Amino acid sequence: MNEWRQERAARDARIAAGSAFATGKVVPAASVTDLLEAVLRPGDRVCLEGDNQKQADCLARGLAACDPSRIHDLHMVQSGIVLPEHLDVFETGVAKRLDYSYSGPQGARIAKMLYGGTIALGAVHTYLELFARYFVDLTPHVALIAGVSADRDGNLYTGPNTEDTPTVVEATHFKNGLVIAQVNEIVDRVPRVDIPGDRIDFVVEADKPFYVEPLFTRDPAAMTETQILIAMMAIKGIYAEYSVRRLNHGIGFGTAAIELLLPTYGERLGLKGEIATHWALNPHPTLIPAIESGWVKQVHCFGSEVGMDRYIRERPDVFFTGSDGSLRSNRAFCQTAGLYACDMFIGATLQIDLMGHSSTVTQSRVAGFGGAPNMGSDPHGRRHPSDTWMKAGREAQTSGEPSLMRGRKLVVQLVETFGDGLVPTFVERLDAMELAKKTGLELAPVMIYADDVTHIVTEEGIANLLLCRDADEREQAIRGVAGYTPIGRGRDRAKVEELRARGVIRRPEDLGISALDADRSLLAARSIKDLVHWSGGLYEPPAKFRNW
Repeated sequence: MNEWRQERAARDARIAAGSAFATGKVVPAASVTDLLEAVLRPGDRVCLEGDNQKQADCLARGLAACDPSRIHDLHMVQSGIVLPEHLDVFETGVAKRLDYSYSGPQGARIAKMLYGGTIALGAVHTYLELFARYFVDLTPHVALIAGVSADRDGNLYTGPNTEDTPTVVEATHFKNGLVIAQVNEIVDRVPRVDIPGDRIDFVVEADKPFYVEPLFTRDPAAMTETQILIAMMAIKGIYAEYSVRRLNHGIGFGTAAIELLLPTYGERLGLKGEIATHWALNPHPTLIPAIESGWVKQVHCFGSEVGMDRYIRERPDVFFTGSDGSLRSNRAFCQTAGLYACDMFIGATLQIDLMGHSSTVTQSRVAGFGGAPNMGSDPHGRRHPSDTWMKAGREAQTSGEPSLMRGRKLVVQLVETFGDGLVPTFVERLDAMELAKKTGLELAPVMIYADDVTHIVTEEGIANLLLCRDADEREQAIRGVAGYTPIGRGRDRAKVEELRARGVIRRPEDLGISALDADRSLLAARSIKDLVHWSGGLYEPPAKFRNW
């Protein structure tokens, strides 16, 4: 007869081994490596919480210090590769295989390790895709997570940066896995129970507060007139024309410029209440002026942002907050909201090819793409209409039974024709293709596929790909906004002018916008200090952004 409780017995054995280093559930920070060597097994699937911002860094250091003769060949299944220790484990042999979503700060190092064969890559996932696999074929044996505080029973308070924690714990605990949480402090009573204690097996009071990166802070002082021009075209040529109310922004300077133009340029266009009212978005500080001037009605967040806690606490009509006043974020829920409940995603990328495929992979950097492929995809499971969604669908599909013609999500790529170091954004072939070839990947890590992209906006104008009727028109529309890159110079000028006459391509002047009007004086805030003033002193920016 089958034995149906082998996993549970294995879990009990892990807990028994780890209990040698615990008092109840509490383990001192100095014993983290001993704990991990006791509960881990070679080849385990391990989720080390590395979110966009919140890092289980004490546990990461402990894992990196493990003896590879005892703990080796781990399969790391985690959202973010953010800390050096996240990659150190591969160099020591503690870990071998990796499935992940985002690697921004470690993008250059992970590229070298992938090309060098140090890491066996499963796939670069979207967030929702990786979360989904936690419940199917990448279920962690051990989850190493982070929270703000816990009581001695293990009840966990995650604070404003809940992010991935509930999803990771749900998948691990309820499939007989082990959950270890590091917290900043052990308290008698947590402010809010975000994760019940019966789902937490061990709690480590970390040697220092977990690391949080201010990933979504963009200093208005660094915004250029080119970015302002692109933002103006996006507002007038896309937001206004499609009446976009429900949306998600990427994290670049281009979308931050849009946020700062809403109370000024958007007000001038009479768009208040007509666009940008409901958001799936981290609490970007550059959104403060739009909130304060009444543009923004509601924001649900993937995570939080350093310095925004007091501001969020005082704006509960806008943000989702608990009874303690702190933000309740949830990456899985917010990704789902961005996928199904938003009518537009607008963000940036590093490369776009002639079909419109985009990727953040270059020959020297593999940054991953996090949630952008979820935000920037047209979900065929959607069934509710909106004016924005239906208008985009009618542009893409001109014939058929009206009641059977589904809408389209707007997926907008907002880029300058040349990136850092005057490297062209538009290319014949994505570097992601070369990565796939060199590492033996069957599927190249494309961030957003061409058939999902509806618009590309550069300083040259807007290319509305919904209006393209064949592959040649699509290519020439992309070339038409690619500027003086080799791709742009290869355009068929007559065809591009024909597309412009049809409104497929629109230059700034076609929208009634003069490049001379793209001035920094249009920004509602021109410095971090201005954002603090807009917030009434509630926004407390990180030290590196303070110059006063």
